[in-house]
Amino acid sequence: MSTDPLIRIAEALERMAPAPRATPDFDAADGFVWHVDPDRLAPVAQVNRVEIDLLIGVDRARDTLLANTSQFARGLPANNALLWGARGMGKSSLVKAVHAAVNAEHPVKIVELQREDLPSVGRLLTHLRGAPHRFILFCDDLSFSHDDEHYKSLKAVLDGGIEGRPENVVLYATSNRRHLMPRDMIENERSTAISPSEATEEKVSLSDRFGLWLGFHPCSQDEYLAMIRGYCDAHGVDIADEYLRAEAIEWQATRGGRSGRVAWQFFLDLAGRHGVQVPQ
Repeated sequence: MSTDPLIRIAEALERMAPAPRATPDFDAADGFVWHVDPDRLAPVAQVNRVEIDLLIGVDRARDTLLANTSQFARGLPANNALLWGARGMGKSSLVKAVHAAVNAEHPVKIVELQREDLPSVGRLLTHLRGAPHRFILFCDDLSFSHDDEHYKSLKAVLDGGIEGRPENVVLYATSNRRHLMPRDMIENERSTAISPSEATEEKVSLSDRFGLWLGFHPCSQDEYLAMIRGYCDAHGVDIADEYLRAEAIEWQATRGGRSGRVAWQFFLDLAGRHGVQVPQ
């Protein structure tokens, strides 16, 4: 054992430090969730999703994202995508459904990254960069508050620094805001800055770094009813159209609006009353 105090301290620190984590077994699952403290990629045995054919009223976004994902899975050029717009209209459901549809023909993994873990994205990309797989990096409900600096970490995924974005990674993010930040924040910074055009350029231009912008808008009543009918047919809930319409509209009124999420919530209530089991 060394008598040099500095060497003894260094040896003690090495013993205390956790061993480097092994590269995860990406063949263990099709989906993973990134966790920090300690860093790890946890496999998801079964990704929670709905079938792509049950997503009503988002045809253009569906076809665009499906084509982009298929290109990526086949090793062709593809864009990062920002799915933005109305709440409950199936943004995250579409990402997961598209992954399942493409993965059935061309293997591709999906990795979920929580917004609060964005500062660790560089370490995550290190795991993914050298892996013999292709990855959809999925960040759900992405937005930034007035004093939030996490958006700087997001640039590591979109721009990649001097290394560039890993060739085997594409980012899909969902948000209720097209520019990922509150409108009052944009207006306030523009009105108080010495150079208004530069004050918010860095943050507002963040959304410009996504090659695809896919907008989601509130559904019509016919689309809302079609969603519920699709769920009923898919899961074997037998109900006449006139009763479904009356009950669904009443449910919508109690919720103060209609959306894909409201349609699913009504269907779960309906299925429960009819004694039909539905995976959740």
